[in-house]
Amino acid sequence: MVNLSVCIEMVYDDDPFHERIHRTAAAGINAVEFWDWREKDLDAITTAATESGIEIVSCVAGGVLTDPKMADNAVEKISESIQIAAELGIPTLIATTGPDQEGLTGETQHENIVDVLSRVAADAEAAGVTIALEPLNTKVNHPGYFLTSSDEGFAIVDAVDSPNITLLYDVYHQQITEGNIIQTLTENIDRIGHVHIADVPGRHEPGTGELNYSNIIEAIDDAGYDGYIGCEFSPTSNPDDAIAAVLDRT
Repeated sequence: MVNLSVCIEMVYDDDPFHERIHRTAAAGINAVEFWDWREKDLDAITTAATESGIEIVSCVAGGVLTDPKMADNAVEKISESIQIAAELGIPTLIATTGPDQEGLTGETQHENIVDVLSRVAADAEAAGVTIALEPLNTKVNHPGYFLTSSDEGFAIVDAVDSPNITLLYDVYHQQITEGNIIQTLTENIDRIGHVHIADVPGRHEPGTGELNYSNIIEAIDDAGYDGYIGCEFSPTSNPDDAIAAVLDRT
């Protein structure tokens, strides 16, 4: 059976932030995730999570990984995030690469991402924190972002060669970028540390677009994935109904 989490940045975006945790619990899911922890009241979040019996399963590490001049800063930010994640019991940090750097080759930027993640890998292993590197689509949502291809993401993960450096596979982003969702997921499941879901087009809940999420989630489960599948979408109407639509497909 798959483990679901709710990205409370998107699903319950009209509620006070820590109240979104209570709403997630009431909707029948026992895990949440969010983006930059540095902007949040962590005391209020952790209190709400404890009160609701909710696990916080991921947040964003921070840092620009594509610029060699910012490599030390990226290592510092990720290292700080590893410490916070370990203290709060958050198992996964999401790493985004940052922008495609003008004047630098793709190879140079790729190598810098490998370098940054290699420098933080031992700390992640010691803390028991997994870092999940996320490709994003540039066609619709993130123009100028560097990492779009899952193949390149897996190549970075392989080059770092740490059990705690993985890929975040966002079905929405990869459907827009490259398709071939089920085969890519199942053939690379051992290198995937986190999954995000939303339908295409629109980035809404499953059942609103072209993706057969019943088949996708079943394939992920059958492949032996034991991480979290994060609901990172904008509901078309009532958020609780959107979460119910996901639960119907799991």
